[in-house]
Formats: sequence, C-alpha cells, structure tokens
Amino acid sequence: MKHRGILAGAVLLSVVVAFAVLSTEAASQYSPDIPDVDPHKAFGSKNAPVTMEVFSDFQCPACKTLFTTTNRRLMEDYVSSGKVYLIHRDFPLPMHAHSRVAARYARAAAQLGKGESVEQALFQNQEKWEQNGDVDGTVAAVLSAAEMTKVRALVKGNSLDTAIDKDYALGQTYRVNQTPTTVFHCKGQIYPYSGVMTYDILKQFLEQLLAQK
Repeated sequence: MKHRGILAGAVLLSVVVAFAVLSTEAASQYSPDIPDVDPHKAFGSKNAPVTMEVFSDFQCPACKTLFTTTNRRLMEDYVSSGKVYLIHRDFPLPMHAHSRVAARYARAAAQLGKGESVEQALFQNQEKWEQNGDVDGTVAAVLSAAEMTKVRALVKGNSLDTAIDKDYALGQTYRVNQTPTTVFHCKGQIYPYSGVMTYDILKQFLEQLLAQK
C-alpha cells in the first residue's frame, strides 16, 4: 500500500508540474483564425473547442515518440469526437541534415491523401534514413510507383518549401525553440508546451481546458 501511495503521489506531481508549465507560459488573446492551415495536415473539426498545433521535426527522436504514442490515442479519443482540432506543423531544425527533405516528402504525400502512411514510415524508420539520407527510398516503400512519380514531381517544386517556411516562421512567433512543441488554443488563450507529454497527462489537461466556461 505504501508503494502505491508513493506511485500515486509521483503521478500527481508530474501532472501538477505539467499543468504549471502550461499555465505559466499561457499567452494573451489570439486571433481565432489560425493562419496558413494546410487542410492536408489538419485533422478534426475547425469548430472544436480546443486547437492543437504540433511543431515537429521528422528527424527528432522525441517527435517520433509523440507521433507513435500520444498522438495516436489523441486522434481516437479527442479528434474524431470533435473535441480537438489537430494541426501538424513542420519545424525542421537546422542541426538535422535530412529533416527538411523528409518534410517535403511528407507534405507531398499528404496532398495525395497518403500523409499518414508516409509520416508513419518516416518515424518508424527514422534511424535508418537519418544515417543514409535515403528519404526517397523510405517513402517509396509505402507508396505505389504512380504515387511516387507524383510525390517526386511535387518535391522538385518550390511550393512545399514555401509552406514549410511559413510553419517555421509561425513557430518562431510562438517562440518555439525545440521539437516537439505543442501550442494549445482554447477560449482566447494560448498554452505552449515543449517536449513529449504522456497521453494520461495530455488527457487531464484537455479535460481541464474543455471544462472551462
């Protein structure tokens, strides 16, 4: 029983600390019209009470953890039910040699309706293409030849870099300096959070936001 009490206290403390960080970093009023939302990189209802912008880097190990754990349950429990509008933002860090290339391929695939499968492939094989730089081969493994032809054509253009640069610039206005960073919007307030939040803590924070009047 004593061990259970200690464990429960530790969990509660982690929740309180996470909420404290979110609350102290809260910003002032914002425009409800969040700029430059790529419909291929946004999920759920625009009218959801909570909007989450996730700034990530495909070469970032912590982003891989967020994508493969927390975000999957978030999609099932909150996005599909209309409670959260989830926006994926590209924030390729200069230190990562292949992250911008990966972002181009992911955006191109998203325009074909294959964004989720390509993002999954990039994150699951992150260590491999990070070493050999073969982003194209990683993406080709999950798309058809016809789809890859279209993706490669899009990657060669300038429009994808323009969109990535807009995401990056937006992240800078939020003072994003690491990935992943999640920016929560609810009832005129902005709550930025840097790092990976476990699903249990995220759930409790979302319920706190949704309960606001």
